[in-house]
Amino acid sequence: MSDAIADAKRALRAELRERRQLRSQSARDAAALGIRTQLDALTERFGVRSMSCFLSTTTEPGTREFVDAAVARGIRVLLPITRADGLLDWSVAVPGADITEGLFGMPEPEGELLGPIAVGDVDVLVIPAAAVGRDGMRLGWGRGYFDKTLGSMEGCPPVYAVIFDSEILDEVPSDVHDQPVTGIVTPTQTLDLTPPRR
Repeated sequence: MSDAIADAKRALRAELRERRQLRSQSARDAAALGIRTQLDALTERFGVRSMSCFLSTTTEPGTREFVDAAVARGIRVLLPITRADGLLDWSVAVPGADITEGLFGMPEPEGELLGPIAVGDVDVLVIPAAAVGRDGMRLGWGRGYFDKTLGSMEGCPPVYAVIFDSEILDEVPSDVHDQPVTGIVTPTQTLDLTPPRR
């Protein structure tokens, strides 16, 4: 990655992180409700029986209510668990599971580890992002876990990044290893950006 791209990514991430930290609790609660509504509609549209999602941090658009509701409806939800080698393990979400802090402070479930290829047969992937460009390029938080996962999947299912509405940008800095997403889920809308990757 060129220094200019790396610097642009770093600066944009810092700005986005600061904006997220300034959101009020009531704004975060409203966002979580909106994300649940949008993801409920997305899973219904795709007839999802199995999917990946993530447990949101306190500053991310909230996904936890959606995960709990999806599991209660019988959807198999795989949650990511970070590994030191840069890959993701996966664990099936279960009601009342203990949550621990992962390698980088991300909330992760305690449970049976299924290995990196467990996500290969899901109907849709729902992943975190810092921002997404209108061309579908996703800016992550810089550790490359989801880019590696998406880049290694054959017949990748639709991939939706969860962000706030203000984080849909005209473009984001990207390099060759960065992976695009199929669409964006925000608290107020779901946008399809590219044809599903199946």
